[in-house]
Amino acid sequence: MAAGAVSAAALALAACSASPSASPGSGASAASASSCAPATGKVVLQYWNWVPGMQQVIDLWNKSHPNVQVEMKNIANNSNQQITDALKAGTQPELAQVGYDELSNYREQNALEDVSACTAAVAASKDFVPWTWSQVSFNGQGIYAFPQDIGPQAMFYNATLFKKYNIAVPTTWAQYAQDALTLKKDDPQADITFFDPSNGQAFEGLLWQDDASMYSYTDGKWQVSVDSANAQQVANYWQKLIDEKVVRTDLTNSSTAMYNAYASGQLATMISAAWGYSLLRDNVPSQSGDWRVAPLPTWTAGTPSSGDWGGSTVAFLKGDKDLYEAVEFNLWLETNPQALALENSLGGLYPASTAGQSMPQLSQGVAYYGGQKIFDVFKQAASQINTSWTWGPTQDAADTSLQNALIASVNGSGTLSGALAQAQTATINTMQSQAIPVEAAK
Repeated sequence: MAAGAVSAAALALAACSASPSASPGSGASAASASSCAPATGKVVLQYWNWVPGMQQVIDLWNKSHPNVQVEMKNIANNSNQQITDALKAGTQPELAQVGYDELSNYREQNALEDVSACTAAVAASKDFVPWTWSQVSFNGQGIYAFPQDIGPQAMFYNATLFKKYNIAVPTTWAQYAQDALTLKKDDPQADITFFDPSNGQAFEGLLWQDDASMYSYTDGKWQVSVDSANAQQVANYWQKLIDEKVVRTDLTNSSTAMYNAYASGQLATMISAAWGYSLLRDNVPSQSGDWRVAPLPTWTAGTPSSGDWGGSTVAFLKGDKDLYEAVEFNLWLETNPQALALENSLGGLYPASTAGQSMPQLSQGVAYYGGQKIFDVFKQAASQINTSWTWGPTQDAADTSLQNALIASVNGSGTLSGALAQAQTATINTMQSQAIPVEAAK
């Protein structure tokens, strides 16, 4: 459910496409979307995705749309490599599931179609959580995908442990740090949470919450701000918790060791996303009823905010000759109540559409969380995510550099703050090597 970083192979698209310095909303893909007329005959669309059970959703569409049939291919195994290979060979589908963090790379290589000539696509902006639409429209120019699912972040906490040690549920990161110290004092074997240095996307979600945008695009040039003041605030905060030994750094997200730590009461909270609700439920069943979900602690009291971790879009790939039908199907996929219910129950997707977040399945209490209506928390968080966040055209390189530096820092070679500086330099060097106009943000 959380989209992976774009593969290095995706960068090879530059060798078989237009100039790699193409700006948002420009290039051959935008020009090819000058019309959006319905087809005169039967249409068959190809749709590639990695969602479990998606074929049942496609069957629902095909049954009611005999003249616009959709053929699906599951690309759960190395999805970006498969899409990249198809683009190089000219055998790409009309539609493919693409992570938010991958869109800039594909767009930079003119691998996407702009469907802004389609009236239905333009009108669809009102159907989605605002920040997700800003991700697929790029500086307000063009429409290259429709949002599918999202990962608004929140804090999962063990209410039983909190009660046992008389810990108040924190609303700010300062309170969270104090809770960490209180817990460690009362139980030296327990920690407030864990910090996984190998998971750059989780860390980037925390940067997002603090408005620490890694990129911006102005006047034909990318500005890189991985090492911004706000990013330093996030890094220094977690560095202090690590130095005080109140968070663990030896656990990997979703690992057996992580689940064992939660099951034995060694960890009191989990910073995760909407899709993460099933992790504890399915892997730590003995604590059913102990857990609750609260909004992510914030940097300023009374100023709620959240970040996103994961999620994906359904993108329009270059060469699509049936834009009208592709838009029609894609919009149905992301907004139809029956489709959304199946996608959630079979694939665990937390919808990006506003209507989807209000569907009955997400309005009920969840037994594992003591009957709490946990998705109300995620719905609120989704509305509090900064819409100006931008992913860069070489996000893979940035993620890899950041993760390597984070891992080194927790192993004693440097600090989290230093990891940001290393990632900043590596990101700029990578973009310059591909002749992408770039500079350090001022």
